Amino acid sequence: MGLTLYSYWRATAPYRVRLALGLKGLDYDYIPVSLPKGEQRAADYLQLNPQGLTPMLVSADQAMTQSLALMEWLEETHPDPALLPADLAGRQVVRAMAGIIACDIHPLNNLRIQQQLAAFGVSEADRQAWVARWITEGFDALEPMIARHGQGFAFGSTPGLADCCLVPQVYSAERYGVDLSAYGAIRAAAERARALPAFVAAHPDRQPDAPA
Repeated sequence: MGLTLYSYWRATAPYRVRLALGLKGLDYDYIPVSLPKGEQRAADYLQLNPQGLTPMLVSADQAMTQSLALMEWLEETHPDPALLPADLAGRQVVRAMAGIIACDIHPLNNLRIQQQLAAFGVSEADRQAWVARWITEGFDALEPMIARHGQGFAFGSTPGLADCCLVPQVYSAERYGVDLSAYGAIRAAAERARALPAFVAAHPDRQPDAPA
């Protein structure tokens, strides 16, 4: 079953899916979609993905979207190695961690929001403060969860779906200069995950559309 990922090198949502694909050991074709250039709004792309966002994962004739749904699909179609813990309580915690990042932090800080804030006349300094405000609020919630449930990674002793969400969000926080000194558990989990081959390969700087 061939897989094709439509991705932008620096965007955190496709970054999550690249990590999940890597942890599953799945090969895929990579098609870059430049968000700053507006390629996600091209007619041929919108035919497959009417929302006009990345990532999009195509398998056979099925075009699939939304990073959390894609990672759940990968978990269901390729259950080994698992991205989710075996027990229901653990799965709920991991999904809550993922939701804090993918639903509560990232949507408030992505490119569309940044562009709209700029269009409203919000200064670059105030946009930076906006980003830091939402990342900090989300990380304030994540830190005790990872401190409680992490055993080297965000949840437990093996990398999984929570790490696929956490590492890209830490990358984004560092990119925007957010102070992470108060988040020891987050930083430790992210650093351990980043050392793994799947995380190294998925890093934005290693993607084919990353600037030289």
